[in-house]
Amino acid sequence: MHDPSALASVVADRLAPDVVVLRVSGELDTTSSSELTGPLESHLVEANRAVVVDLGGVRFLGSAGLEALVLGQQRASRVGVDFVVVASARAALRPIEATGLDAVFTILGSVDQAAERYTG
Repeated sequence: MHDPSALASVVADRLAPDVVVLRVSGELDTTSSSELTGPLESHLVEANRAVVVDLGGVRFLGSAGLEALVLGQQRASRVGVDFVVVASARAALRPIEATGLDAVFTILGSVDQAAERYTG
């Protein structure tokens, strides 16, 4: 259940039966990164081909948010699920690039690009 007092929220959607999009909005920091880790854990399972994390609504991405993404990437690798990050806004892209994680994640500019990849 979504907590209205939380700084961040995540809504799960599907591009295909086996492709999940996690639409993240708000601020991902130490007090709110668990809003992302829970959905990542529940959707990064062998039944899914890919999980797309859409950071389009993120206003702030702190180290705890980055850590949640790294742990998601690691879990995806273990279970054989593609892990894609959608980041084009500076608030999300800059911390990813500054930490060198752009070399670790598959980063796309839009959910539409992810849809083309998995449904086209």
